[in-house]
Amino acid sequence: MDNIREEIKKLFNNAQKIAFEDEDFIKSPACRGLRLEMEYLKPDLAMDLFRVYSTMVIFGSARTKSPEEAQKILDDAQQRLAADPRSPQALADVKDAKRIVDESHYYTVARELAGLVTTESQKQDGTDRTFVVLTGGGGGIMEAANRGATEAGGLSAALNITLPFEQYPNAYITPELSFKLHYFSVRKMHFLKRAKALAAFPGGFGTMDELFEALTLIQTHKIDPMPVLLYGREFWERLIDWEFFVERGLICKEDLNIFTYCETAQEGWNAIKRFYR
Repeated sequence: MDNIREEIKKLFNNAQKIAFEDEDFIKSPACRGLRLEMEYLKPDLAMDLFRVYSTMVIFGSARTKSPEEAQKILDDAQQRLAADPRSPQALADVKDAKRIVDESHYYTVARELAGLVTTESQKQDGTDRTFVVLTGGGGGIMEAANRGATEAGGLSAALNITLPFEQYPNAYITPELSFKLHYFSVRKMHFLKRAKALAAFPGGFGTMDELFEALTLIQTHKIDPMPVLLYGREFWERLIDWEFFVERGLICKEDLNIFTYCETAQEGWNAIKRFYR
């Protein structure tokens, strides 16, 4: 009984405050439903006001470096190796840096794709904007996509998320469309609500999570079909044995048609145009 009284006291210790001004009350478990609704409404309203009719969602690793950053990492590693040619750590660092340089290619492609999609689809006269680039808001591939859209003179949006290790929005997002969310579930809804195309670049758990969410919703007809572009066929085929799903009867052969492999920005845009004729 004492514990219950303490909970009640904690929740209503500001009983004279107006409910929406009582931060303790708003943040209480009892108001979780309200917080979920507000987190849905805020970005949704902003998207409506900016006349964002549809989005092009771009996922990928936050750890992918730009070519300039990657080259600097390699140069630094090679300098350390030159100073100590027999150092196992220096040798390992150079090997790792070369991989980072190779993978920076995806930063370039994501930037080009976002720029191409923005140039080809967005209208700047205040009418409905289509295929507005939408990312998770962080660095790496997300930064590249927002950067490409901004350089093309268009809007781009982002759905950042609170994490134990703080993630900061990149500098290329349209400020009024740079959102910070708490709930992954609401973030997922926003990613796919207006999505008319999705591109997934090599990434980690977060990329896999969002990709398989989209594949599942398309497969089960919970959302309309749309182009799903997988960038880097070698990466995806080594990572996931798609045919094994079919062989074991876990998915249908036709389910493999949900996605398309791409390597270049133009390939991706062509796939989108073919899909929508």
